[in-house]
Amino acid sequence: MSFSLVTKNELARVTARKHCCRIAELAALVKMDGSLQISGRKISLHLLNHNAAVARKLFKLLKELYGVQAEVLVKKKMRLHKNNVYLVRVPTQQGLEEMLVGLGMLDEEGLIAEGVFRDLLRSQCCRRAYLRGVFLGGGSVNNPGGTYHLEVITGNERQAADICRLMEGFGLEARISNRKKWLVVYLKESDQIVKCLNLMGAHSALLEFENARVVKDMRNRVNRLVNCETANLNKTVNASLRQTENILFIARNLGMDKLPQSLREVAELRLSFPDASLKELGEMAAPPLGRSGVNHRLRKLDKIAEELDARSTPRAE
Repeated sequence: MSFSLVTKNELARVTARKHCCRIAELAALVKMDGSLQISGRKISLHLLNHNAAVARKLFKLLKELYGVQAEVLVKKKMRLHKNNVYLVRVPTQQGLEEMLVGLGMLDEEGLIAEGVFRDLLRSQCCRRAYLRGVFLGGGSVNNPGGTYHLEVITGNERQAADICRLMEGFGLEARISNRKKWLVVYLKESDQIVKCLNLMGAHSALLEFENARVVKDMRNRVNRLVNCETANLNKTVNASLRQTENILFIARNLGMDKLPQSLREVAELRLSFPDASLKELGEMAAPPLGRSGVNHRLRKLDKIAEELDARSTPRAE
């Protein structure tokens, strides 16, 4: 089961305590998933969703808040993953038009209303409920083990702008992008996604997200440390091999006895302990040397080897 599905299943079980919050959540679901079917003078409401828990919540809210009798139909998609599609249908009945006006689908004159019905978003709790309904109607969130991404998809430009403003009102840095014929309102930062999950009431999903984020961050930190240690080890080994070769070259072409005592001591220590670090070589010297002192003397030996090599290399006529 995907993390997005787990989150939606949890949010579908959240029941707002206040009547106004339940209306706000239903209004968001109707705006996201609803369409009006008009036949003559008859109007019916169709709500399409891919999640069974969300369809159950729609059916329950419609009955509890407005007393309307809805029908639930299940269709099997024949393409891609062949998931079920749930159609919650409210046929023409008494009180339907009044309900649509109250939810912001129709205005007072019976015309289709654009944008969010502001009377539903007067309080902070109602705005949180509306955000939850928006996510249940058209949202998704990636598995936190991968790329951090939460999005809400809509085909209406005004609706996308309203959702973006709603998120910004909670301090969320929402952005809008185009994806073919759809508009996507999205969050990319992990902290922003955690805050959004908390606002909607998905507390169990939030904890799972945080756990996955901690494990991911720790894994990345360990990988960086391992890569750094590996790079440093390779650098140390390559330097030790170069120093040993240069010292042996000096011994063959100049003789160790020709070197100053300070350089000869470090050269002999390097030949005796090829795997030792500069710090360890300095501790074995008499008197002990610091890391920079050992490095300075080894650089002098490298320079002597370069000069000897230059002299021994015949010049091209």
